[in-house]
Amino acid sequence: MGLFSKRAPRTPLDGVDAVLADLDGVVYAGPGALPYAVDSLNAAAVSRRLGYITNNASRRDAVVAEHLRELGLDSTRAEDVVTSPQAAMRLLRDRVAPGSTILVVGGDGLVFEVEKAGYVVTRSAEDAPAAVVQGFAPQVGWEQLAEAAYALATPEDAGGIPWIATNTDWTIPQARGIAPGNGTLVSAVHTAVGRLAVVAGKPERPIFDEAVARFAAHKALFIGDRLDTDIAGAQAAGLDSVLVLTGIDRPKHVLAAPPTARPTFILGDLRELHEEYPETVVQGEVTSVRDAAVRIDGADIHVVSEGSRPIDLVRAGAAAIWATGRAIYGFRVPERLYADPFHRP
Repeated sequence: MGLFSKRAPRTPLDGVDAVLADLDGVVYAGPGALPYAVDSLNAAAVSRRLGYITNNASRRDAVVAEHLRELGLDSTRAEDVVTSPQAAMRLLRDRVAPGSTILVVGGDGLVFEVEKAGYVVTRSAEDAPAAVVQGFAPQVGWEQLAEAAYALATPEDAGGIPWIATNTDWTIPQARGIAPGNGTLVSAVHTAVGRLAVVAGKPERPIFDEAVARFAAHKALFIGDRLDTDIAGAQAAGLDSVLVLTGIDRPKHVLAAPPTARPTFILGDLRELHEEYPETVVQGEVTSVRDAAVRIDGADIHVVSEGSRPIDLVRAGAAAIWATGRAIYGFRVPERLYADPFHRP
C-alpha cells in the first residue's frame, strides 16, 4: 500500500453555520460546567448559530436556558433549546387529538410540553388516558411506572393506547458519577407489559430535524458524548458530528464503534473545536495522526508511537480499526491504545 492521506477541514468548525450541542456530558455534568466547555462554545457562537439538543426531559426549555446563562452562556434563550419532550409532541399529535387525556411519567419539563400542546395531564391509569408519554425525572419511582404499566396492559395492535418515550438513554452523567437514565425506566415498563415504546429523542430523527429547521441550518455540526444516541442519531440525520470524551463514551467505545455510529471528529475536550484537526496518514500497514501511530498485523494491533497527545493515539487507532471493516473483537488490542486520561464526571 502506498501513502494515503485523509485531509480533514482545518478545524471542525470550518464551513459550519450552526453548532448543535448535547448538554449532559458535553456542556455540564450535574449543575456544574465541564472544563473548557463554556468558553469554547461562546467562541463558536461569535460567527454562527449555537443551539442545544437534549434528551433530558426533566426540565423546561426556559429552565435549561437559564441554567446555561448561569454557567456563562449568556446569550442562550429558551428557543435555543430543543428538548425530547418537544420531539415527543410531534409524534403525539400524529396519534392523538389535542384535548385528550395523557398519562405522563416524568417531571415538569414533560408536563409543560404536554399541556402546551393542548392535552390534559393525568398521573393515573384510572382516568382512561389516550396515550402514555414517558420521560426522565429524578423523582420518577415505582408508582408512576406501575401506572404506566396498568395503562399499557393491552398491546396497541389489539386496541391499546400509544406509548411514546422521550428517549431511551441508558445512563445519565451526574456530578457524582454515572446514574441510570430514562432507558432503564422505559425498560422496566417494557418488562412488565411486553411491548415497546415509540422513541422521540436521539437517536431518532425528529429531534434533529426540529433543530435544523428551527435554526435554518445549511451545514450543522452536532456535538455529543454518546455513540449510540448522539453520533448514531446525527449520522442518521445526515449531520457531521463530534464525539467529545467528557461524558459517557470512552476511548474503548470509540475503537469499537459500528459504522452507523462513527463520529466525523473525535475530541478530548471542546477547546479542540478551534484547533486544526489533524489528517490521518496511512503508509503501508501504519496509520498515523501527527506523531501517534499504530500498525495492524493480522489480529494484532501494535502501538508504533504513543505520540505527544493521547487524543491522537485514539484517532489513529480508530481510523486503523475502522478501515479494516472488522469488528473490534477480532483483534488483540493493547491496553495503551484505550488508556483513558480524558476528563469525565
